Amino acid sequence: MIRLSYLSNTNVPLEAECITPDLFLGKSNADIAKLTVFDGNRKCELGQFFSISGTMDDDSILIENDCSNVKLIGSRMTRGKIEVLGNVGMHLGAGIKGGSILVRGSATDWVGAEMKGGTIEILGDAGHLIGAAYRGASVGMRGGNLIVHGSCGNEVGSHMRRGLIAIGKNVGDFVGMGMIAGTIITAGSVGIRAGAEMKRGTLVFLSEKPALLPTFRFSCNYNPSFLTIYFNKLKQFNFPLLTPTDTTWSRYCGDLISLGRGEILCKA
Repeated sequence: MIRLSYLSNTNVPLEAECITPDLFLGKSNADIAKLTVFDGNRKCELGQFFSISGTMDDDSILIENDCSNVKLIGSRMTRGKIEVLGNVGMHLGAGIKGGSILVRGSATDWVGAEMKGGTIEILGDAGHLIGAAYRGASVGMRGGNLIVHGSCGNEVGSHMRRGLIAIGKNVGDFVGMGMIAGTIITAGSVGIRAGAEMKRGTLVFLSEKPALLPTFRFSCNYNPSFLTIYFNKLKQFNFPLLTPTDTTWSRYCGDLISLGRGEILCKA
């Protein structure tokens, strides 16, 4: 395991997309220290901001100290594991294709943006636009699992294509906006305009039915068997408020101003 200890809190965000098992593998600690990061617009070396110890013998990276100002950790990684013992900055795991990231703190915006696979788990809160498409892009999250035990901000899962997002507490406005497919499960309160312009996909609200847009229509009460698969998966993460398998759900179809094949599930 490679251990990185953040040494300073820079005045501007540090862009460190080189922190991935893919780029560390096969390199000595001296070579890892020479990997490029950007302190604002200054091209620097990773070793100027992190102390580096251990060996890359198991595809694992452990990051210590508060990294709230460090962006792009785990960006586009395809293998291995990253564990952060504290908070982390924007774009965590953006475009991740495989492997896992565990944050024992909170994260800010754009966690797992346009991710394609792998697992990201955050024990604290996350910001806006997690699992979302970047501005100007038509497709967001394309696969994988994104688990946040705390609360999240606005536009969670915006334009997601597939995969699972699970939020243990509250979520802001426009959750699932423009969803193409995939599943978002929320255990806490939900902001306004959930599922706006969603084409397909599933939003599951475990604790309450929010005020729905008028372009969603009640379909039926039923017991969807596929939720059992998701709930069994989420038990591995100690996710809260999972319901018995015989729970009856109310299904609302929409958004009818779009394709209208999406669904919102609330307890009947």
